[in-house]
Amino acid sequence: MSLSIRNQFAGTVTAVTSGTAMTTVVVRLDGGQEITAAVTTDAVRDLGIAVGSAVNTLVKATEVALATGPVEGLSIRNRIPGTVAEVAAGAAMASVKVDVRGGGLTAAVTRDAVEALGLTAGSSVTALIKSTEVMLRAV
Repeated sequence: MSLSIRNQFAGTVTAVTSGTAMTTVVVRLDGGQEITAAVTTDAVRDLGIAVGSAVNTLVKATEVALATGPVEGLSIRNRIPGTVAEVAAGAAMASVKVDVRGGGLTAAVTRDAVEALGLTAGSSVTALIKSTEVMLRAV
């Protein structure tokens, strides 16, 4: 299945915490990082997701925020360190490609953010992704 979602990472489920409506699923990515997804309990059941399951995590580029300094006091669980590989800036928006262990990810941010953060190739960043914005696909 081809998708327009730029950020797709293979991994293995390491933890599942089910609630009545929502479930958190922790996935160890092939690059070694962990990412948490908060999805409906029905989806976890329908997809047959359990500890040890192989999954792909999917995150739209528009759901990735970037930080250039220390990240403290945030509820965002997914914090993936990396290095900016490329910035393609348009009049209003920019696509920022970030090298992370095991691959790369793309963040769609405003051109103003690129300028304010001084993002250029080689910049150290942390990609921030809310767990509710991580989708799962069973493999």
